[in-house]
Amino acid sequence: MTDYAVTNPATGEVVKEYATATDAEIQAAIAAAAAASKGWARTTTVAERAALVRRVAELHTERKGELAEIIVREMGKPIEDAIGEVEFSAAINEYYADRAEDWLADEPIALLDGEGDAVIRRSPFGVLLGIMPWNFPYYQVARFAGPNLCIGNTMLLKHAPQCPESAAAIQQIFDDAGFPEGAYVNVYATNEQAAAIIADHRVAGVSLTGSQRAGAAVAEVAGRNLKKVVLELGGSDPFILLSTDDVDAVVERAVAARMDNTGQSCNAAKRFIVADDLYDEFVEKFTAAVLAHADGIAPLSSVAAAERLQEQVDRAVAQGASLVTSGERQGAFFPTGVLTGVTPDNEVYREELFGPIAMVFKTSSEEDAVTVANDTPFGLGSYLFTTDAKQAARVADGIDAGMVFVNGVLLDGAELPFGGIKRSGFGRELGRYGMDEFVNKKLIRRLL
Repeated sequence: MTDYAVTNPATGEVVKEYATATDAEIQAAIAAAAAASKGWARTTTVAERAALVRRVAELHTERKGELAEIIVREMGKPIEDAIGEVEFSAAINEYYADRAEDWLADEPIALLDGEGDAVIRRSPFGVLLGIMPWNFPYYQVARFAGPNLCIGNTMLLKHAPQCPESAAAIQQIFDDAGFPEGAYVNVYATNEQAAAIIADHRVAGVSLTGSQRAGAAVAEVAGRNLKKVVLELGGSDPFILLSTDDVDAVVERAVAARMDNTGQSCNAAKRFIVADDLYDEFVEKFTAAVLAHADGIAPLSSVAAAERLQEQVDRAVAQGASLVTSGERQGAFFPTGVLTGVTPDNEVYREELFGPIAMVFKTSSEEDAVTVANDTPFGLGSYLFTTDAKQAARVADGIDAGMVFVNGVLLDGAELPFGGIKRSGFGRELGRYGMDEFVNKKLIRRLL
């Protein structure tokens, strides 16, 4: 049986299977990307490449409904979220297309001795491999492919095995936009073939969004072969509530931050750290809202994903945590719930819960809240709610994470760099920083 198949998590039906690439097909894909890197990338201008990326954005918009329906089938994403993902992907591609010429222009350097001149010239890195996850099949590709194709990098894309239909749809978009053969190549590769691609001398770098295990495996191969790597891994993002004039409004935002994509988002809020004077009211209202959210909830991405989450929740309760839940798991449909009483000796305390389960902690002070927030192997995003601007500045500085959002959730944007620290990975995507990861910043100094 092939690794690549569309299995509708709502029904368990295997909708369609796709053939895994042969080794010969992998070699042909690498050769095509390498040829495009030496040809197309060197004979086109930034403006010409950006125009193609802009057409990719337009095609996302034109095919929005079709693209959304595909990922509803593939990984159970609610249709509203699916449409939003396609729209955001279009916005990201348009954002880079609009700014590529300015951002890739020569950057003068003021010389201390004043003799001659010097510039930094940004040029393509070469062939890149992107290893994409299942939870945001379009968005993840847009933030990787958009800037890098503007630069002139060419790319091989290995999508998650449960997302082959969206992978084919994206390939069609790049083909229809006018990209030449080899500029963007979808490969239904195995993990072993992906490792071989990374090791190939024609490949210059790799970007992975996925699990810690996958990130460690990719980084090991990349390091062994001296390849640039960007990793965006998991997260167990804290949501710190220290003060508020409106608990109900904070609860509404807390539920949105936890339940985005049915809780299957790396930077979703997962650990809620609440000041002791607000704790009881917050837990009561938050728990009620989380349980109410079960009405009409979408399935998790697969039965296997639901089983993994069930094992974590059962183990947490066995080790002393208290669970309030909306019901029982039915296949891939996982009941919403809230865990309290999770102590540092409970294994789930430092784990990521990828689904509609929240952990809530009581904190006695600002300092204690920061300590709990940082007591995790992860460091992706974080959320802070307070009415005190000076406190907001202090706590934001004290949080060990790649991103801090103050008094707001779901605030990601094409212009905002995305990435983490610790076991959440390294490197950045989106914004100006996302365009600087896989670019050769070549120094040219001239004595005139």
